[in-house]
Amino acid sequence: MPLLIRVELPDIPGSLGRVATAIGEAGGDIEAIEIVAHRSDGWAVDDVLMEMAPGVMPDSVVSACNALDGVEVLWVSRYAAGGNLFLDLEVVEELTTHGASALDHLVGMLPVTFRVDWAARLRRTPAGAEIVQATEAAPARIDWADLTQARTLPGVDDVTLYCGAPLTEDEIVVMGRDGGPEFLDSELARIGHLLGLAVSISRS
Repeated sequence: MPLLIRVELPDIPGSLGRVATAIGEAGGDIEAIEIVAHRSDGWAVDDVLMEMAPGVMPDSVVSACNALDGVEVLWVSRYAAGGNLFLDLEVVEELTTHGASALDHLVGMLPVTFRVDWAARLRRTPAGAEIVQATEAAPARIDWADLTQARTLPGVDDVTLYCGAPLTEDEIVVMGRDGGPEFLDSELARIGHLLGLAVSISRS
C-alpha cells in the first residue's frame, strides 16, 4: 500500500531534492509530490506519495527526513487511494462530465482530493442539519455550522480535526481527518475554490 507523508521544509532551492534523496536512500520510491503550501515565513509544506521497498518500515523514511536540517515530517499514513494524488483539476474535469448533477458526485471525491477520512454534504433544516450525502466513514450526526467561507470547525473529540465550507445558501460541506494533520490555510482556500467551481458547473 502507498505511503503518504506531509513534510515541512525550507522554501529554498535544493530542499525538496534533499528530501527526495533521503527518501530514496531509506527505501521509498516516490510516485508523486504535491506542493501544499508556500508560507510567508520562508517554509513550504509538501505531500509526498511513495511506495515502500519490501521489508522497509515507514519509520525509516520518517527518520531519514527528520535527520535533514530544517526538515520535519508533520504527518504520515498509509494511503489506500489507488496510488495517485487526485488533483483539483481532475475533480473539475470529472464534475464537468456530470453537468447539472455535479454536486451529487462531489462529496465522494473529496476524501481522496484533500486526504481526509470522510466528507459530508449537509442541508439546513428547522431542527438543525440533515445529511444529504456522506462517505462511508462519516459520523451519523454532524452539527450545522453557519459558514461564509471555508474554515476549521470545533472538534467533538480529541482525535478528529474538522473543516467546513459553504456550498449553497442552505448547504455546507464538512470534512474530517482522524489524527491530523491540521488543515492549512492553503487547503481551506482550495476547498472553498473547488466548491465554488462545483456549484458553477452544476448551474451551467
